[in-house]
Amino acid sequence: MSHPSAVRIFLKTIAARAYPRFVSSYRNRTWLITETLLPLIGTIAMIYVYRALHAPSRYLGFVVLGGVLLAFWQNVIWAMATQFFWDRGAGNLELFAMAHTSLAAILLGMALGGAYVSLTRAIAILLFASTLFGVGYTAAGLLPALGVFVLTISALYCLGMLLASLFLFYQREAWQLADAMQEPIYFLSGFYFPIRSLGAFVGGLGSLIPLTLGLDAIRQLVLPGTPRFIPIRWEVLAILVQIAGYALLSQVSLRYLERQARQDARLILRST
Repeated sequence: MSHPSAVRIFLKTIAARAYPRFVSSYRNRTWLITETLLPLIGTIAMIYVYRALHAPSRYLGFVVLGGVLLAFWQNVIWAMATQFFWDRGAGNLELFAMAHTSLAAILLGMALGGAYVSLTRAIAILLFASTLFGVGYTAAGLLPALGVFVLTISALYCLGMLLASLFLFYQREAWQLADAMQEPIYFLSGFYFPIRSLGAFVGGLGSLIPLTLGLDAIRQLVLPGTPRFIPIRWEVLAILVQIAGYALLSQVSLRYLERQARQDARLILRST
């Protein structure tokens, strides 16, 4: 009897871990309020700030697009970065490490399962806020912006896999670390304002986060007159480098975790 290939195991692991989260979203509909309607309040509040200042209409688009990508950042933090911390406390991490699959596939499955909620939230913010406040976008830039969006999310998930290892090293401080990262990331990524206003040094530091460059590129494509941080082609190139770099670092860290977890599991089995 032939064994399934590594690619087949990888894909089936993603599907297996994504399925429970996808199904649970239909069993408990309260997330429609907590994850979709309530985040609209924060986005709308920032839009009213810009309207009170009589800012150009493109700044309203800054807020809307920032709210869209914010949904995916929170999915990465709470569905990927902190996941192994909770699995270790529940006693599942050793089981994952001993299974004939990769930890990367498990993380991707969990993140993709939760991405349905994030995508629903992002679409709700984009459609509702844009319609309510009359935010317009350049039609010619929509398709390239979608491509940049896919690249940004890919880089973001690679970063999330790397953070999952780092958060596990911090153990009990993982929850506090996740909370502490929220506001600085909101600031450095320029969710509600052009990143160019931070200057070259702070903006360059924020560019280590895929959201920063991806959001700036999307704004340049669909919002005419957007203050440009760097040219779009350089931002896309930097995101591609981040995908490769964060993917490589995450694989190194996850393999280290697998070795450590398997050693711990063997020691536990020998002592029993």
